[in-house]
Amino acid sequence: MVSTTSNNAGDQQAAAAERITVALIAKAAEDLRRTQAKTGLSKTDVVNRAVSAYGFLEDQLASGVELILRDKETDD
Repeated sequence: MVSTTSNNAGDQQAAAAERITVALIAKAAEDLRRTQAKTGLSKTDVVNRAVSAYGFLEDQLASGVELILRDKETDD
């Protein structure tokens, strides 16, 4: 379930365009906690970065870019 409301906080949160409430599945909630602990970022920052990264990857893949992940140590 996702609910959205417009943000009218003005200058206080100038960069926040939308406020949402999201029900995460258990794995996503744990991934969020783990990422937050590793990075020291807020939950909001982690989610914002994840959404932006997902959008970027989707756009790149849709344009024909190939995504390759390589292990630096084994070159695999």
